[in-house]
Order: sequence, then structure tokens, then C-alpha cells
Amino acid sequence: MNFVEELRWRGMIHDIMPGTEEQLQKEMTTAYIGFDPTSDSLHIGNLVSLMLLVHFQRCGHQPILLVGGATGMIGDPSGKSEERNLLSEEAIRHNQAAIQKQLMKFLDFDPGKPNCAKVVNNYDWMKTFGFLEFLREVGKHLTVNYMVAKESVKNRMEAGLSFTEFSYQLIQGYDFLWLYQNKNCKLQMGGADQWGNITTGSELIRRKNGGEAYALTCPLLTKADGGKFGKTEEGNVWLDPERTSPYKFYQFWLNTSDEDARKQIRIFSLQDKNAIDHLIIEHDQAPHLRTLQKALARELTCRVHCENDFLLAVDASEILFGKGTTETLKKLPQDVFLSVFEGVPQYKIARSEIENSVDIVEFLADKTGIFSSRGEARRMLKENGVSINKERVKEDRHIGVDHLLNNRYILVQKGKKNNYLVIAE
Repeated sequence: MNFVEELRWRGMIHDIMPGTEEQLQKEMTTAYIGFDPTSDSLHIGNLVSLMLLVHFQRCGHQPILLVGGATGMIGDPSGKSEERNLLSEEAIRHNQAAIQKQLMKFLDFDPGKPNCAKVVNNYDWMKTFGFLEFLREVGKHLTVNYMVAKESVKNRMEAGLSFTEFSYQLIQGYDFLWLYQNKNCKLQMGGADQWGNITTGSELIRRKNGGEAYALTCPLLTKADGGKFGKTEEGNVWLDPERTSPYKFYQFWLNTSDEDARKQIRIFSLQDKNAIDHLIIEHDQAPHLRTLQKALARELTCRVHCENDFLLAVDASEILFGKGTTETLKKLPQDVFLSVFEGVPQYKIARSEIENSVDIVEFLADKTGIFSSRGEARRMLKENGVSINKERVKEDRHIGVDHLLNNRYILVQKGKKNNYLVIAE
């Protein structure tokens, strides 16, 4: 496949340096993208860049994932309004190991294949690079005027920019030079906000080695308010299940707007153009079925987590929206269960109060206060409007410890939409 053509129909090109497409058509090419280990997890804002490498490898080229152990200790000013906090070397190494584990889910690392993916860490070649040597070998070749002209620098000059962050583009530029010299890497890719840093690297290669190196960037994934997804931004969606549960991850894609889903299905799906065009047509014929959102949610949840997590997320979604059963509710692990009912009103009772079972009316009105009076509880029970753990109940029902889910919770539903969580302690 032609990589650049593949990116064009997917809407994944923001900027591309002249000659890039010709280089890729000429031979198998090595390219890299850098990921700063400033957190112990990637987030969905990183997914667009990661998908660049996925499509790159599928088109027969070799991807390199650079974990920025060195650059992560400096801080990239691109797209930031203030100075980053500097992390310790120990924290960087912890984050690097966690991120590397996530990266390996997306690419083929089989060493028997000529285009197998590789992971490198720029700390390995920067840790012994002396300051004076760096100034002579790198700083000598790029003028201050050239560096100040970069958007990432200009946008921060008035607010204040430390020499530490000002020097970031030199270190990233040297990364490209090192990979060019040692790994025959001729292309650097990344998000649109990285164009300045990436072209610094290609310029350093040209000035120092007289070599040809190329650059390509993709659009940034933005939130509904136009802000970008970043590790320090609120409302982020992480790849680590401890930070964002698989259920919430699944729900994020399921709740994507139609407009965003049309764009994102092209970026994140591995299906070909014909299949995706068919999905879009199918979606437009019946938007209420949310065909695109379901396809996105399935493919990404399975890839980032696993198929079992996807199936649990589907079961959990059906429970929340009234289609689940008592059996599916009982199957949910506690972490998934709590994710589903996060924000639902909670009532705590002593476990001893239901050990000998208690009348349903007393349970709903006196023990928990879900109903304001016994009379209200009886009326709703007679109207078949109360469910316990997704099962409709009548006034003759008693509630005991055998109703506890995960040995601790009871789910009460009043009417069609009002859920309450009773916690026995």
C-alpha cells in the first residue's frame, strides 16, 4: 500500500515535507515517533500518532517508537502555556516501562521480519553526552534566530520560557540525527504541534551530514470544546485500565458525536476504505443505531484492552440502560460494577440489618430511605415499578444477604430510569 495515499483518505495528514512520498515509494523506510514518559500511561490523544506507526508498518515500512527518557526530563513547550514540572530519573524509568508495555499491543515486534517494530530510549545516547560536546556538536549548527522562529517558542516568549525548555528542540533534533546515523531512519512523524521540533531534526541532519530527512505530522485529536487531549488536561481518557476503566473507555467511543465518529473511524479502524465507506453509509441510513460508534468502541476496546473487557463493557452498558438481566448483573466484577454505577445515589446500611431478611417495604422506606414513606413504596410496588438487581418485585418480597452483589451491593431501580445503590457494611 502507498502510505501517504492511505493517510490522505483517512484524513491523517496535517503537514508533509516535499519528497516524503517519493522516498517512501522508493524503498522500505524507517520512521520514528517520540513519546515522552511524563506519565505512566498513554492517553487517547497519543492514539493518532500511534496509528501513524500502525499504518506505516502495514504499508511495509519499519516503525521505531522512541521513549523519551532524556527529553521527558526536560519538558516540551509545544502547546503548553506554562513550564512543566521536572520528574526524577526514577519516575521517568517507571513511566517508560509502563508506556513501553502499552506500545507493544499495537505493532509487530517479530525480529524475523525486516520491518519489525523497535523501541529505543534517547536517554541511552544522551546520558553520556557532555554539555560542552553537545554545544559543539549540535548547538553550533542551528542559529538562535532559527530556533526563536518556531511557533512552540514564539507562543511562549512573552509568558516566559526557560533555557531548559528552549533547548528541547535541540535535543529532539539530535534524536533524529542519531537515529539517522545509527538506524538509517529517514522520517520523523508526530502530532501537528510537533512540526517545529521535527523540522529542526531534518534541518540538523541536512546541515551536519548533508543528508535528506523528512517530516510528516497528523492532526491532533481534540475534545468537544476544541482542547487537545493531553496528560495534564482534565477529562482525559487513558489507556491504563487503572486510570480509565475499560467500561468508561468503551463508553467514551460509544458516546462520540456522529460528526466525530465519521472522522475517527477512518483514523482508528484497521478496516479498508470500502469497508469504512460502507459503515458510514449504513450509519447515515439509521443514525439512531449508532453503527459507527459501536464499531469504534468494539475495535478500540478490544485492541487497547481485550475482547473479554469489551464483552463486559457491553453487558454493563445494557444493565445501565435497562436491557440487562439479573444474571448479567451478577457476572460483573466489582470494578466494572462500580464504574457502571458511579454517580448513582448511594445508601449505606449495616449488614446485620438484612442478615435475617427484611420486608421489602421496610427495606425501601425505613432502612434505606429510597422512598420517602411506606405508602409511596407500596404504591410503586403495586404498579410493578420497583426492581431489585434488575428483577421486578412485589410487596411480598423479603430482602436478605443472598441479594448482595459482590457480597456487598444491592441495586434498586425505581421506575424506568432511577437507580440507587445500597451498600451493606
